Amino acid sequence: MTAVPHSLFLYAALAYLLGSIPFGLLLTAAFGGGDIRKIGTGNIGATNVLRTGKKGVAAATLLLDALKGVLAVLLAARFAPDHTAQAMAIAAFCAVLGHCFPVWLGFKGGKGVASGLGVIWALSWPVGLLSSILWLAVARFSRISSAGALTAFLAAPLLMIAMVGSSPLASPFPLATLGISTIIWLRHYGNIIRLINGTEPRVGQKTP
Repeated sequence: MTAVPHSLFLYAALAYLLGSIPFGLLLTAAFGGGDIRKIGTGNIGATNVLRTGKKGVAAATLLLDALKGVLAVLLAARFAPDHTAQAMAIAAFCAVLGHCFPVWLGFKGGKGVASGLGVIWALSWPVGLLSSILWLAVARFSRISSAGALTAFLAAPLLMIAMVGSSPLASPFPLATLGISTIIWLRHYGNIIRLINGTEPRVGQKTP
């Protein structure tokens, strides 16, 4: 059995810590919105930040959450020349894991949509582009953000397989994408129940 290089554990830890930066919480507080965890659904992501009425802060949250995922993967690619693909895949997964379960917030974080799209863009920009288009299209027509996210991350592993290959020996990206999508779907468990019941709030709608 081939030993796992110690450097890969370092990239995993760094990606997790980078992914765990709670931009939604920090930006909302910085711009006078209070503690986002006590507003709407209590989630720290951009959709809940939008419920504060601060569209600019919500947009900044979305962008920064995506960029921290991109940065985690690109740093791994830059500093792991001998294990580039493995390091990128591990960093992608761990960055999303950090966003969803940040150590700073008692492992209670966001749902990973923006950071998930960010890491997928960094792994394969065509897959990132198509996944983003799906997310935006479904969210726009349904006016339900979670429906767009669930559709995008249902398709992302299939798109990655189609564009990169299905064999883990050829590329670890499809497996990493499947792991990321699984986390995001599990984090949307409550949304799925509300979608089934027809009670899922629409984009911009305030929740009690």
